[in-house]
Amino acid sequence: MLLNLNADLGESFGNWSMGDDQNLLQVVDSANVACGFHAGDPLVMTRTIENAETCRVSVGAHPGFPDLQGFGRRPMKMSASEIRALIIYQLAALAGVSECYNSAMTHVKPHGALNNMACEDADLAQIITQAVHDFDQNLILLAPVLSELAFAASRTGLTVALEIFADRAYTERGTLVARSQTGAVLSNTDECIRHVRTMISEGGVVAINKQVLKTEFHSICVHGDNAHAVDTAREIRKALQSDGHELLPLPKLMARL
Repeated sequence: MLLNLNADLGESFGNWSMGDDQNLLQVVDSANVACGFHAGDPLVMTRTIENAETCRVSVGAHPGFPDLQGFGRRPMKMSASEIRALIIYQLAALAGVSECYNSAMTHVKPHGALNNMACEDADLAQIITQAVHDFDQNLILLAPVLSELAFAASRTGLTVALEIFADRAYTERGTLVARSQTGAVLSNTDECIRHVRTMISEGGVVAINKQVLKTEFHSICVHGDNAHAVDTAREIRKALQSDGHELLPLPKLMARL
């Protein structure tokens, strides 16, 4: 298969540090960079984009709810106009920084609760994807498989890269098991590798009850805030390449499909 390995990066801000971005950028193909609402700040964004460019990693925006204290993982009720504005604001921030450093913002992946809610709420998904399309219709929307977000992106006319998660368990509906539940986050590298290989061999998402939900997918996410993120990403890359798969940045991947 042609595949992509992505991670959520640039999620430090001020004196507070999150993840090991420098080493993850040596491994992944695409980086989803926080835009200052759930995490990140102008200096972190700048450094992440510069490092991504050096590592030849494609850069995308990772917009979330305005919730630094909750890391964007708490649901928020906002009007359609507020959602549209916060998406466009964050895309503009990352696109502007990218342009100043001779980089290009090539994709968008919503973060945390905003992403999870849009996966199940068709109206919210439509608001987000329309905002992305209106900002730049050539952007790739990185969306979870089998989600309302992916369906809305297709209806809106965006190129959609379908995503699975190496380090998260799935429900029988194809959604992520809530982090509050036991087993929601896979705890070690070997477990993540088995999870990914099983989804590839089965041709779809494998739920926590072993049910297989058939679907194509293009990108595999390793969460950068997990303690074993760098080792997991590195070993997944090695495993995929040893199995004969080719790993590419999102723009190159989608151009070849």
